[in-house]
Amino acid sequence: MQNDTLVYADPAKQDRYDRAYMRMALEWAKLSHCVRKKVGALLVREGMIISDGYNGTPTGFPNDCEDAEGLTHWYVLHAEANAIMKVARSTNNARGATLYLTHSPCKDCSKLILQAGIQRLVYLDPYKDPSGLELLRSGGVMVHKLEAL
Repeated sequence: MQNDTLVYADPAKQDRYDRAYMRMALEWAKLSHCVRKKVGALLVREGMIISDGYNGTPTGFPNDCEDAEGLTHWYVLHAEANAIMKVARSTNNARGATLYLTHSPCKDCSKLILQAGIQRLVYLDPYKDPSGLELLRSGGVMVHKLEAL
């Protein structure tokens, strides 16, 4: 598989870019109408942002992500799924891209990440179930956890 991920030889430069993109993903998360957890995603390929996403309901549904008891509706889309679907509707693709995600992915979204050909994941906060990260690592995705911004 071709690797188009822009990874800098200088670790300090890579860290600066990773932190800048993560700050943007955090801003994108603020667009979510979800109350319990706001998650943002950016897809970057060859130094360009090619897609973005945040968690929320599908188009045409009310923006309320949680029910009256505060539980997340089963149909809420995760930020990374929204970003991957958005790039799929464009003339671009995610093969070789880096995914910046404010929270690490669940196991279902990890399957989408692998299928999209994303080569690198940078995340900030861990998801409660680490099996998504384990799947990505076993699939050859470079996984990097950023320390607090």
